[in-house]
Amino acid sequence: MAAPQPNRDFVTTIRDDGSRPFLFPADTHGRFTTARRIWSLLLIAFYLSLPWIKINGYPAVFLDVALRRFHLFGLTLAAQDVWLMFFLITGLGFSLFFVTALFGRIWCGWACPHTVFLDHVYRRIERAIDGDAIERRRLDEAPASGGKLFKRVLKHSLYILVSAVIAHLFLAYFVSLPEVWVMVSAAPTAHWSAFAFMAVFTGILYFNFGWFREQLCIVICPYGRLQSALIDDNSLVIGYDTNRGEPRGKVGTEGAGSCVACNRCVQVCPTGIDIRQGLQLECVGCTACIDACDDVMTRLHRPRGLIRYDSQTAFAGKATRWFRPRTLLYGVLLLIGASVATWALSTIRPANLGVTRIIGAPYIVSADYVRNQFLVRIVNKQNGPAEFLLHLDAAPAGLRQTGLLGPIPVDALGEVVQPLVLQQPRSDYHGPFHFTVRITDPAGHFHLERQVEFLGPDVRLLREEEEEKKEHHETRH
Repeated sequence: MAAPQPNRDFVTTIRDDGSRPFLFPADTHGRFTTARRIWSLLLIAFYLSLPWIKINGYPAVFLDVALRRFHLFGLTLAAQDVWLMFFLITGLGFSLFFVTALFGRIWCGWACPHTVFLDHVYRRIERAIDGDAIERRRLDEAPASGGKLFKRVLKHSLYILVSAVIAHLFLAYFVSLPEVWVMVSAAPTAHWSAFAFMAVFTGILYFNFGWFREQLCIVICPYGRLQSALIDDNSLVIGYDTNRGEPRGKVGTEGAGSCVACNRCVQVCPTGIDIRQGLQLECVGCTACIDACDDVMTRLHRPRGLIRYDSQTAFAGKATRWFRPRTLLYGVLLLIGASVATWALSTIRPANLGVTRIIGAPYIVSADYVRNQFLVRIVNKQNGPAEFLLHLDAAPAGLRQTGLLGPIPVDALGEVVQPLVLQQPRSDYHGPFHFTVRITDPAGHFHLERQVEFLGPDVRLLREEEEEKKEHHETRH
């Protein structure tokens, strides 16, 4: 059954009965195709090389969930710093809004991992094995045969292999490449959870890139629907110059525009739309229609650009307004977000300090002292071992400290939890008071502090108890 003809009123890749026709987009050649291919290969190399590149002794991107350490291009975040990810995520969101308002869906066509891997890995494998669009369609409609079976097995085997490689490198973002190699070298039973994850993730990638394809952009990804709220008539999009192209007609037709109705732009579209019908949900900005139309125009010795990057305002013959309320608002929000993110990152310290009271009685009163017991937790967020010194600020005279008196060594990305016992003579105790626990490095380059309260009994009751003991002692003598 043939695919439905492109129409703005319904999705081309879904038939009236709900079935999905498989598309066979033709290959293109041209300046945008070449530029996208080079750029995509660089992106693929970037995506896959991050676990290999070491910065400060750790991979460029290493989300060590097991140890709750997150290494991002030399910056190490502990679990307590995860709140900073809010600024990263919102910053990416505002950046996407700003870029979309200016340049339309340039992210989808040029940088989205789904588009990059589909167009420049999986479809390259498909074209190398099954041939061009005509040969692929003919093979798909051909009856079962040994040659068809061989091509299908070879193609899908390569799909699974590539999916497995991508899945393993994705896992390396969370467990590191050496650990992935250990898992691969061992039996599946040795790492059941990792093996199950790899099998499921490989299957998802294979299903998506081998069959689901453009449906991910149309059915699942919300970005295509958001573009109607993010762009306006001055946003740069891929469009068709109606004034120049209409009315359509074959070469030599009197009064016809530049469009010769060859439908080459439809044949190369990976989502099956006709760009001449206007901007549509399914358009991912891949530029295939631009190169296809430019090629036809060049052969006909006509100016290129019948389909081009431009704004709807420019297609209507007016000047594009780059500075407008939408772009200014998104730009201001982006600057505010970047400023706040810069400040937040500047608050990161090479260690974390926690002081908690030991579970049990809040204080202990002995014959001579009032005692409080705390647990001090020091987390070293540096990639090398470090030493810390603990100080008690604003503590009254006579307060006696037990534990954590000298330099406190902490391993790289490690932590120590040690008790801190504080005692004050009963005679010097005049009620609860606050003091500060402070840690510094030996050189004094930074400090962290936590305010703590020393608790004890009511002073009046304590004095009455002492008076009673004194009277009892005098009575006995």
